[in-house]
Amino acid sequence: QVQLVESGGGLVQAGGSLRLSCASSGRTFSSYTMGWFRQAPGKEREFVSAISWSGGDTYYADSVKGRFTISRDNAKNTVYLQMNSLKPEDSAVYYCAATPSRFSLTYFTRGSLPFWGQGTQVTVSS
Repeated sequence: QVQLVESGGGLVQAGGSLRLSCASSGRTFSSYTMGWFRQAPGKEREFVSAISWSGGDTYYADSVKGRFTISRDNAKNTVYLQMNSLKPEDSAVYYCAATPSRFSLTYFTRGSLPFWGQGTQVTVSS
């Protein structure tokens, strides 16, 4: 079983930055593909970014490419999402998710994943 706890959300002005963290319990963190989704009020949950178990491969939604960076520290059982040049449309609850590493990053984007965090709110003011 994997438990995920997000942190780092908050209120920031447009153009600002935030770094989200997702800490995982368990001893097999490095065997999981990790990533982030977000959901704004009245909208469907959408894929943001994913990272392979080694950190060697990453994948981004077009809407965040060039502004967001995903990374992981397997020694700390933590995945990060560095968000720069934030826009009001980035406002949402951000969720961390995980799936066994045998599944591809493309599969991860579909959102049918076994492990989810409780979410952290990001609000970007204009």
